[in-house]
Amino acid sequence: MYDLIVIGGGHAGVEAALAASRMDKKVAIVTMDASKLALMSCNPAIGGVGKSHVVKEIDALGGIMGEAIDATGIQFRRLNLSRGPAVWSTRVQADRVKYNQYIVDFVNSDKNVEVIEALAGELLVKNHKIEGIKTESGEAILSKTVIIASGTFLGGLIHIGEKKIKAGRFGENAAYKLSESLKSIGFKTGRLKTGTPPRIDGRTIDWNKCEIQPGHEPIPFFSSRSRREPFKQTPCYLTYTSEKTKEIISTNFHRSPIFSGQVDSTGPRYCPSIEDKFYRFKDKDKHQLFLEPEGNGTDDIYPNGFSTSLPEDIQRLAIRSVIGMEEAIVTRPGYAVEYDYCPANQIKPTMETRLVQGLFLAGQINGTSGYEEAAGQGLMAGINAVLYIEKEKPFILDRSEAYIGVMIDDITTRSTTEPYRLFTSRAEYRLAMREDNTRDRLMEKGEKLGLLSGREYSLFVSLQAETSRIEKQLPKIQLRTSQIGEIGKRFIRTDMTTLENLVRQPGLSISTTVSYIEEFAPELSTNREAIERAIISVRYSGYVEKQQREIDKFKKLENEKIPSDFDYSSIVGLKTEAKEKFTLFRPSSLGQAGRIEGVTPGDVSVLSIYLTRIKSIAI
Repeated sequence: MYDLIVIGGGHAGVEAALAASRMDKKVAIVTMDASKLALMSCNPAIGGVGKSHVVKEIDALGGIMGEAIDATGIQFRRLNLSRGPAVWSTRVQADRVKYNQYIVDFVNSDKNVEVIEALAGELLVKNHKIEGIKTESGEAILSKTVIIASGTFLGGLIHIGEKKIKAGRFGENAAYKLSESLKSIGFKTGRLKTGTPPRIDGRTIDWNKCEIQPGHEPIPFFSSRSRREPFKQTPCYLTYTSEKTKEIISTNFHRSPIFSGQVDSTGPRYCPSIEDKFYRFKDKDKHQLFLEPEGNGTDDIYPNGFSTSLPEDIQRLAIRSVIGMEEAIVTRPGYAVEYDYCPANQIKPTMETRLVQGLFLAGQINGTSGYEEAAGQGLMAGINAVLYIEKEKPFILDRSEAYIGVMIDDITTRSTTEPYRLFTSRAEYRLAMREDNTRDRLMEKGEKLGLLSGREYSLFVSLQAETSRIEKQLPKIQLRTSQIGEIGKRFIRTDMTTLENLVRQPGLSISTTVSYIEEFAPELSTNREAIERAIISVRYSGYVEKQQREIDKFKKLENEKIPSDFDYSSIVGLKTEAKEKFTLFRPSSLGQAGRIEGVTPGDVSVLSIYLTRIKSIAI
């Protein structure tokens, strides 16, 4: 008997298992291959716009993703630095093999986690309550809770041209019986699609024809726990398709499963295949590609932007038409993979299913895409599985607290018809949810849940105190404008100024302002992170205060709770469509009800009046 069984050893499954372990529960990860935990099936990188915020949030709650990529990354970059801190993002190129091995070693060293090599075949359910699983070989494994984190393996079908292969990943079996088990219980399922590019032998690429993309210094680590010696970063390269590429792909649209009718499921809008790009953007003669090494110990190159499911012969021709890849050798073909998913209106914000108690879903089974989105869901599912066992109040992050909260709210209040991807633009309160204040938002919550060590939390409390001390000193320290050179004179018209006034100048970049403080007020602090945090806090305090008023209004609606078994059909004056939507999505609050697609402000107003009337009668 386990406390928790996690089906799937991908990024969602690993975070779920480790979260439950940190909360002192006995966990079994059931996966087909114990050596492939958190294997990067597609792009060998972690982070990116919006996604990096999730990685930082996972780290603030004790998760492993940030720590693992910091230890095994080969190139680190910060994105959107020309814009405000709210949209700054971090992206790290991984050594794919080392990342996977880091996770395997970490999980194997955890005494609360056991990895079982098996293929999950059936859910054991009694009286709408999970009791465990049965493997395809017939072995029953009992547990108090189960998390399904199946990735693309649930009913997986790979497409390469006209060729079809039953697999969840190249060379690996798919899980068909588990999919049938879900359907037999009563879960509604659909089909989605994702894809991956061919891999290229880097020794056959003419790098002189490509544009180098170096990493950033100092290295922007994800995890507050990371300690790594300085190292030489591995560059990526930028190149472009040619008119010849367009000609080859355009004349072979009919051989692509996406256009031939062989695949009718929806793929990710924000990561289209190369054939889809040339079809949708007919006026563009070329598309950029990023050539990304899969590690320092391999010659395999990932051509980011060239996802395809064309036949292998066409892939080879098209690759050799790309600038710098005229002699390139394809070491593995690209492919599309279709898989089953469960529309996320069937889960609660806790990730627990509405149909079966103690059963949780995390990752691509909920209609999302990406390692980071999956890991964030896995973390939340693992935490809430433990709280379910202990009969404690569930842990839910709302849209004003975390990008994880934005993601879960999005997928549970909207009909998922395409793989969901997280962006900073999806967050209404992104000024208050930056990378730099992730620990301020979440670390105390993690400490209370038992997800963090006492030492880790105390170190952060010290950082908070140092940041606050610097903020209070900034208006007290004066300097001559002439000291800060021509850049300073351009923004400040007086002879004397304070550090606080210097910090508030929007024309000065954060990094430049940090360097000024380090040079002219070295006594203020030796902690560069604390200085940067203080600068951002002071510079954006007015904007954040304004956004906080919006958050307060949001919280008011979120606090208007709706009973889970509420009968919407009884509300007189509520439109039939609204009744159907509310019954389908089962909003937990008035605020969430208003975010369901197809629901109007008038519907929410009617619901609000009815809820108020019920409360007054109860009193």
